[in-house]
Amino acid sequence: MIETPTLKYAYYAGCVAKGACKELHGSTTAIAKALGIELVELYKATCCGSGTFKETDELMEDVVNARNIALAEELQLPIMTQCSTCQGVLGRVNDKLKAEDCSRKDEVNALLNTQGHNFQGSTEVLHLLWVMIRDYGLERLATKVSRSLANLKCASFYGCYLLRSQTVTRFDDPFKPESLENIFRTVGATPVYYDGRVECCGWPISSYAPKESFSMAGRHLTAAIVAGADCIVTPCPLCHLNLDSRQPEVEKVIGQKLGIPILHLPQLIGLAIGIDPKTLGLDRHIVSTSKLLQKLG
Repeated sequence: MIETPTLKYAYYAGCVAKGACKELHGSTTAIAKALGIELVELYKATCCGSGTFKETDELMEDVVNARNIALAEELQLPIMTQCSTCQGVLGRVNDKLKAEDCSRKDEVNALLNTQGHNFQGSTEVLHLLWVMIRDYGLERLATKVSRSLANLKCASFYGCYLLRSQTVTRFDDPFKPESLENIFRTVGATPVYYDGRVECCGWPISSYAPKESFSMAGRHLTAAIVAGADCIVTPCPLCHLNLDSRQPEVEKVIGQKLGIPILHLPQLIGLAIGIDPKTLGLDRHIVSTSKLLQKLG
C-alpha cells in the first residue's frame, strides 16, 4: 500500500547515486513512494564537489552549493539528500552563509544574481537518515514494517561528512552516534557495535594511496565481521564504493577473504517494509547479497 504524500522535499540525488550506485537512487525513490514522502528532484543542481573544491577555491564551493540550496529555496522546500558527503558539503555551506557574521554571503549572491538565483538562508539540508528519524518518525516507521529482520545483525558505517563536517547544525553525536542503530532496532534488526563505525572508509585517498585506503577499509570490514555482523549499512555512497565495489581489492591487500554485504540505508528500510529486493537494486552489488536474503527467508 502506497501512502498519500504527507512530507515533501527538494531531492538532491547527487552524482554517485545516478552513476556508480544507481541502486541508491532507485531504493530511495522506492521507499519514498511507499512511505508517502514526495520528492521533487532538483534536476538543475550540480555536483557539490565532495569537499575537494575548497582545497583550491573555497569561493567556488560556496557559490556552487549556494546555488543548489537556492534552487530548493525557490521551491520553498527543505533539501533531502541520501549521500552523507553531499549532506556534509551542502550543510556546511548553508550553515556558513546563514551565520549573522558571514561576510561571504553578499559576494556569493553577487555571482548567483547573474544567473537569476539568490541564496536567502531560508531552508534546511537534511539527510534521508535525519528525515526518517526527525520528520517521518521511528514510531511511524515501525508500523510500516512487514518483513521480519529479526535474524539480521547490522553494523553501521556512518561516514565522516555526515557526522563531523557540520559544526553548527548537527543531528547526532559526532563520535558516539546512535541514529543508524535506532533505525536498525525500529525495523527489527540487531545493531552490532565495532571499532571503526565512525571512522573514515579510506575512499578520499584511494586514488593516490590505494594500499593505505584498502588497508583502512579492510580493518573496518574485518572488525564488523569479527563482531558478528551479517552486513554493514551505510548512508554514504562513497563509503559504499570503497567497502563494496573495492572489496575484492581490499581482500588482496589484507590477504583475507571477507565477503560481507554492504547495504545502502534505503535498501535496509525497503527490505523491512516489504519492497522487492530487485526493485531495491540488491542484485547490483559487487559483494553478493544472496546469503543475506536467504537468511531473511
